[in-house]
Amino acid sequence: MAEIQENDSGGKKKGSKKAAVHLDMTPMVDLAFLLLTFFMLTTTFSKPQTMEINMPVDPENEEEQIALKASNAMTIILGEDDELYYYFGLADDKPEIVESDYSAGGIRKVLVSPQVKSNDKMTVMIKPMEASRYKNVVDILDELKITDTKKFALVDISDADKQLVQEQIGQ
Repeated sequence: MAEIQENDSGGKKKGSKKAAVHLDMTPMVDLAFLLLTFFMLTTTFSKPQTMEINMPVDPENEEEQIALKASNAMTIILGEDDELYYYFGLADDKPEIVESDYSAGGIRKVLVSPQVKSNDKMTVMIKPMEASRYKNVVDILDELKITDTKKFALVDISDADKQLVQEQIGQ
């Protein structure tokens, strides 16, 4: 532990003694390693959260694909600057486009609406534009997971969708 050693000052002055303190640091180092080991073993390491997506196999011929009815289709278009548009039906029918956002009162409210949830065959198609960000795709996939949407697809945006957005929104 600690000990005090009294040393003579070399005989220069009689009666003055210098006290030297010597501390043994071995127990302190042992305690530090024990604490380090304890905290390393009791800490729970956070695992990265991932979302599993089953990707379909490309059909060899187009005839195998099932045609989607307009009553079972919802399209979400991801625009630039975090813009989001959606419509029900197919682009060929010239539906009305509604602008929304990624908040709980925005697209999430639409995805839990009776129009979407009551239809078991409803398929949500996500169509990002060229100027949209990867973060927007992740955000919309998170919203689909939160709202427990079973059928959705990530689809390339068509010219009809681009024209529809340009006509109604003016982009």
